Amino acid sequence: MKILVVGSGGREHALAWKLAQSERVQTIFVAPGNGGTATDARLKNIAISDPAALADFAEQEHIALTVVGPEVPLAAGIVNIFRARGLKIFGPTKEAAQLESSKDFAKSFMQRHHIPTAEYQTFADLQAAHAYIDAKGAPIVIKADGLAAGKGVVVAMDLHEAHAAVDMMLSDNKLGDAGARVVIEEFLAGEEASFIVMVDGKHILPLATSQDHKRLLDQDAGPNTGGMGAYSPAPIVTPQLHARVMREIIVPTVQGMAKDGIVFTGFLYAGLMIDDHGNPKTLEFNCRMGDPETQPIMARLKTDLVQVMEHAVNGTLDSVELEWDRRTAMGVVMAAAGYPDAPRKGDVISGIPPETADSVTFHAGTSLNDKTLHSSGGRVLCVVGLGDTVKLAQKHAYDVVEKIHFDGAQYRRDIGWRALNRKH
Repeated sequence: MKILVVGSGGREHALAWKLAQSERVQTIFVAPGNGGTATDARLKNIAISDPAALADFAEQEHIALTVVGPEVPLAAGIVNIFRARGLKIFGPTKEAAQLESSKDFAKSFMQRHHIPTAEYQTFADLQAAHAYIDAKGAPIVIKADGLAAGKGVVVAMDLHEAHAAVDMMLSDNKLGDAGARVVIEEFLAGEEASFIVMVDGKHILPLATSQDHKRLLDQDAGPNTGGMGAYSPAPIVTPQLHARVMREIIVPTVQGMAKDGIVFTGFLYAGLMIDDHGNPKTLEFNCRMGDPETQPIMARLKTDLVQVMEHAVNGTLDSVELEWDRRTAMGVVMAAAGYPDAPRKGDVISGIPPETADSVTFHAGTSLNDKTLHSSGGRVLCVVGLGDTVKLAQKHAYDVVEKIHFDGAQYRRDIGWRALNRKH
């Protein structure tokens, strides 16, 4: 069978890598893919990004199944286009993807369906937003309403930073249409975790738990990024907390969407904040797998992903049981010089070792030019190490990171520190 994976990042490389392990797969096309998918003999890059053109390709090539990685094609309605032509695709419709593509939609949805989240208000008016910040005080969180590639959230620790964030979004228009409205919400203290499930419209299949590191620098300092590393499982998500998140957040979300007349299918990612008493609240929803969480999750998945995806598009996820590698997987992101504000592109990448039983390197912002790998985006690679303990997984990841070279490479040296602290 032939499968199409839509996207070009580390998440898509990991999904394609896992799908390619199925004996039933003939070819996996990745649109548009990256340097890593270009150098894997089982994968084939295609330079198509328009959703309608991708649907044409899927028809011509008799693609059995399409898996969508990133949020932008989902928000543009790629699932609606494919389904209208009778093509099998896993992801949410344009309407369901509003859970991610509009922060205001998500917040009002959560309020309506009594899903625990931070108190908030939405503003398009600059003066009203400033007045609200003054009334509420800091710390406070400013979010662009629309999609901003992980850059639309400012956790302002003081009033000056909060006012500057509102000006940047509403008056300087730095984020374009995404920042035409802002959601301002209360600051939640605690520890973050990523809770990702697969949904077939009715049934919910939870994936392994994970936790990512959003800040650029060690000790969670520096600006927010799309994610500098992640690990799975996340020790903070105990069996009791897992059951509670399913009961209070995930199930009410899937049922609430159906009640509102929007059946949800696809990956559903709840970004959680867990307070000191173990109470979870929803920071945000994503309608796709997280990046970099996908990389360690896929490295641990032992079940045939093609089989799981078939059940997902056929509405039979209730008959699937996932099998996981018992080891911890730790993903360390290697980012370009200047990331996240102005990542440099075009640096030559060398020294990536072959995959082993306890390490694999996924590509994100890379391209292959004349058989040479170059950096082509902010987050360049995600190196995953596996080990029987968090410490061993970390060691295996960093052993590989130290072998890889490109000018200006930056990465955190403390990925997994929360899990290590929790173990002792």
